[in-house]
Amino acid sequence: MSQLKLAISRLFQPATEQRLISWLFLRLLALIYLAAFASLAVQITGLVGNQGILPLHEHLNLAEDHYGRRAWLWFPSIFWFTGSSDTALQATTLLGILFSLLLLFARWQRLSLILLFLLYLSLYHAGQIFTNFQWDTLLLEAGFLAIFLLGGGNLLLIFLFDWLLFRLRFMSGLFKLVSGDPSWSGLTALNHYFETQPLPHMGAWYAHQLPEMLLKAGVVLTLFSELLVPFLIFLPRRFRYLAAAITILMQLLIIATSNHNFINLLTIALCLFLLHDDLLKRTLPDSFVQRIEAVDPSPGRLRSVLTLIALLLILPASLITFTSRVIGHPAPAILQDYSQSVQRFGIGHIFHIFPTMQTQRQELVIQGSNDGKSWQTYDFKYKPGDPSVAPAVIIPHQPRLDWMVWFVPTQQPLQLYWFGRLMERLHQGSESVTGLLANNPFPESPPRYLRVDSFSYSFATSQELERSGDWWRIEYLGQFPRVAPRIP
Repeated sequence: MSQLKLAISRLFQPATEQRLISWLFLRLLALIYLAAFASLAVQITGLVGNQGILPLHEHLNLAEDHYGRRAWLWFPSIFWFTGSSDTALQATTLLGILFSLLLLFARWQRLSLILLFLLYLSLYHAGQIFTNFQWDTLLLEAGFLAIFLLGGGNLLLIFLFDWLLFRLRFMSGLFKLVSGDPSWSGLTALNHYFETQPLPHMGAWYAHQLPEMLLKAGVVLTLFSELLVPFLIFLPRRFRYLAAAITILMQLLIIATSNHNFINLLTIALCLFLLHDDLLKRTLPDSFVQRIEAVDPSPGRLRSVLTLIALLLILPASLITFTSRVIGHPAPAILQDYSQSVQRFGIGHIFHIFPTMQTQRQELVIQGSNDGKSWQTYDFKYKPGDPSVAPAVIIPHQPRLDWMVWFVPTQQPLQLYWFGRLMERLHQGSESVTGLLANNPFPESPPRYLRVDSFSYSFATSQELERSGDWWRIEYLGQFPRVAPRIP
């Protein structure tokens, strides 16, 4: 019994060996928050503004009709109080940028961390399908835990950061196996990934040209880093350092070949908690180290209690959902309700990055016409279009419309619904929606007719690129949706 009490008391001891690490993490978190809010600032009104694709006021009205006065508990957001105008949406992103800068320069840090979490949680719910991504919940949980980190966290808080990183890595690996996708079990996933991912950049083209043996080795490394390496997180120090090194290497390789917004940067930042201050002291000036260490490291009784509450929320919620997904059977209703209630606040989610691999890339091309004979194309800013244009590096920005169009060829009802709303807005000439595109070929008035053509895209070989200047080979498939759905 005494040993159990000793172990529990240790969890609440200050994490004195990670005070510099914590300070650095908060600075990196501020930069990631800044990138996330800035990215949304230039697109939020086109996505969910009054004339956007999925207007927020419609979403809130439907939620209120269904849930009544409890609607704010299902979709916690400041927009229940501020209204859902374009001004409110834009002001939220700008406030996020402001408080990110304040956190970056260590001003009003506690207030900034609390408000950053609340603002991003609000945008997460406001964005609906456009912000329903794993990196959004990863940022929310990291930001939530960071509220208790300021001034010195305890070992329990460090464990929660470790648990977040473990879930991200291990769950992603395990779901690759349980999905039954033959490209992972057959080690051919990277034969397709570089050209079929949502928004590849130029590095993906070069990686696609690698010999098949190296591509298979890359799949083995991916599975090793996601299935085995995460367990090193909970072992002694030298194993934690190894886990950090391998995980950071994988994130750098992904950055070199993929446009995955800020998720890889945030994963690298979470790896900091696998390290200790001794490593930083070798590179930072002594005066700077002394100034950081002069801060009282004690988390305090209140923050210790709040950290324990966070553990009791996050750990069961994530385990309930994870177990249900793995065994293929839903948990008892009371456990499901608990897990979903916690996850509505952006914490306790599961992660499953690329559990299945697409083997064909379908690109949709939207065109308009006033006479049904002469058609002009609506070009997107970042997704593949003109085959002669090299795929651009846009990290850490995520153009959410370009990204979401990648899902539409599956022809799932939800994807067809929002895509239909996009077509409606183009037919109406919504300026906030056309502003999300690279060009509006009908600036004076919207066209009478719209159509969508479907093409197969695949990377050109190095010889084809040198001969034609085209990065992509394209093949016309037919008018969408009168084409075969992409599976998966």
